[in-house]
Amino acid sequence: MFRHLYIYLVLFATLMMVIGGGISIFMAAADLVSPPSYYQSYEEYKMMKQSGETKEENEKTLTEEEIRANYEQAVKDEQNRTKVQAKNQIIKSLGFIVIPLPVFLYFNKLRKKYGEG
Repeated sequence: MFRHLYIYLVLFATLMMVIGGGISIFMAAADLVSPPSYYQSYEEYKMMKQSGETKEENEKTLTEEEIRANYEQAVKDEQNRTKVQAKNQIIKSLGFIVIPLPVFLYFNKLRKKYGEG
C-alpha cells in the first residue's frame, strides 16, 4: 500500500517538473523569437536625456540625430539582452526535463512491475 502511494507520488512530482520545464522552454522560445517591445518611447528617452544633463553636458548638447541614434542603440541592446536571457532560460529549463525524466521512467517501470504482482 505505502509502496504504491510512494511510487505514484514520485511519478506525479517528476511529471509536474517535466511539464513545468516544457512550459518554461516554450515561454523562453517565444521571447527568443519575438522579444517584448522596448518599454520607453523615444519622446520619454529624449526628455530623460535632456533633463539629466549637467553643466558640462549643456555645453556639448546632443543633436536630434545623436539622441535618436542613442535611443535606437538602447532598443537594440535591450532586445539582445532579452534574447540572451531567453537562451539562458531554455538551458535552465532543459534541466527540469532531463533530470526528472529518467526518474519518472524508472518509477513508471516499478509501477508496472508492482501493479502486476
